[in-house]
Amino acid sequence: MNTKNALIIFIRNPILGKVKTRLAKSVGDETALNIYRFLLDKTKEVTQHLPCDKIVFYSEEIINKDIWDTPIYQKKLQDGADLGAKMNHAFESCFKNNYKNVVLIGSDVFDLKESHLEEAFEQLEKKNVVMGPALDGGYYLLGLKKEHPEIFINKNWGTSTVRKNTMKHLEKENVHLLPMLNDIDVIEDLKHHPALSKFLPF
Repeated sequence: MNTKNALIIFIRNPILGKVKTRLAKSVGDETALNIYRFLLDKTKEVTQHLPCDKIVFYSEEIINKDIWDTPIYQKKLQDGADLGAKMNHAFESCFKNNYKNVVLIGSDVFDLKESHLEEAFEQLEKKNVVMGPALDGGYYLLGLKKEHPEIFINKNWGTSTVRKNTMKHLEKENVHLLPMLNDIDVIEDLKHHPALSKFLPF
């Protein structure tokens, strides 16, 4: 393992009615849960062979026996009042454990490939920050080599302003942008993926 590099994977515990709530308004809670489990499986598939330490941060509670096999994945609990505080805490904990390059991803980007993650770690050897922009105005990946607590406060998480406002705080940093990808949040997002269209209700 390349223990100077850490990959943080943020997940929600797959609980009926608690995941993909915007999507659930169109397809129902049960289908939304099935879609999220499908996306979790895809995230595992993309990350499991990366030569770095991998840490899954759960939203509600740590589950010992699930798809995230130990010792491939370390397991921790998200900690903070909002998404920004939780992400900041996760980065903080990794840098305190002496990781040099830390990349954080979510678990709902079907188009994410292993090559995107490899590029992120490669670019962190040369740049200060790596960001994977999402089509909705947020980001699906953030890579840092030092703490940046200022980028995690006063953001309207889940809105189209997140990436723009985050980049304002990073104007003095050397930022590498990955290809823009689409995360899966609403029913329209399913229509662009043959593998996900099977979940459509019509």
